[in-house]
Amino acid sequence: MKPEIRKIQTGILLINLGTPGAPRSREVRVFLRKLLSSKRVLDINPVWRWLLVNLIILPFRSGKSAKAYRKIWLKDGSPFLVHLQKLKNALLEQLAEEKIPVELGMQCGEPSLKSAMARLHKQRCDRIIVLPMYPQYASSTYGSAIEDLYKEILDDWNIPHLQIIPPFFSDSRFIEAWAKVGLPYLENGPDHVLFSFHSLPLRHLKKSDCSGAWCKNDYVCCLELVSENRNCYCAQSYHTAKLLAGSLNLETEKWSVSFQSRFGRDVWIKPSTEEHLKQLAERGVKRVVVFCPGFVADNLETLEEIGMRATEHFKEHGGEDLQLVPSLNNHPEWVSALTSIIRQHLASC
Repeated sequence: MKPEIRKIQTGILLINLGTPGAPRSREVRVFLRKLLSSKRVLDINPVWRWLLVNLIILPFRSGKSAKAYRKIWLKDGSPFLVHLQKLKNALLEQLAEEKIPVELGMQCGEPSLKSAMARLHKQRCDRIIVLPMYPQYASSTYGSAIEDLYKEILDDWNIPHLQIIPPFFSDSRFIEAWAKVGLPYLENGPDHVLFSFHSLPLRHLKKSDCSGAWCKNDYVCCLELVSENRNCYCAQSYHTAKLLAGSLNLETEKWSVSFQSRFGRDVWIKPSTEEHLKQLAERGVKRVVVFCPGFVADNLETLEEIGMRATEHFKEHGGEDLQLVPSLNNHPEWVSALTSIIRQHLASC
């Protein structure tokens, strides 16, 4: 009797950046060192990168960031990790009939990519559908996630077949999930809607220009998504905002785009969210609703930077109310959208 050929087992790997293990300077320092040591995040000479990270950033930023984390920390831990764990469990329930394992792996922190891959290996997964949880492509996020994953499996004797889901910044299911989450915040008719994305150094945009001639670093070249700027983070962000504004039926003059979370002396994508909110307030805008559609789960950049600091900043300059739309987190619409995206790729295996 011939032995039965085992059916290929498929697993799902969700990748995201990660979070400190605790809102203390020591844990934040470990997290930041891992994050900023990447050549895709700080794309400078390795020697200068080491000096910058270890002698300037870590000594001065760790304590400040730890204080900010303490403001948003939940009793169950980091809100970012709490939401993503709930999302993973919800996906497991959705895919229970297919008996598809789902694991969460963080590039910095726990659960680590290494441990996630080990759990998938233990469940005998030969094929892995990889979902980097970054809607827009940037080498410092999506690119670094794929690089970190390849490093983890480089020494494996049996390399699993990887099917990597591309950035989903324009996927109608992603857009509609955001629209469903945000619509209740527009019922009272805010004066303005702001789509705030994480910023990047301008040189990152230039390096993403495959044509070598399209990027002018003047933002005008980012307003429309075309073949030449298809890998441009800024152009993809504007495209996401445009699609979401359309889904929410926003009038052109009632919404805008800005970029947050800048640090250092490099020239970053503009306009900055902080400066833009100041200008809106000075123009007489009193009530603003802010979406952060570059993030799929609430974290320090949404809850503290926008929900707390940006709100205070807006009011200091004459604004009256700033409402932060919660991220997708484990919202049922997002769970349904992700399940659909995953099943689409399962069907193509």
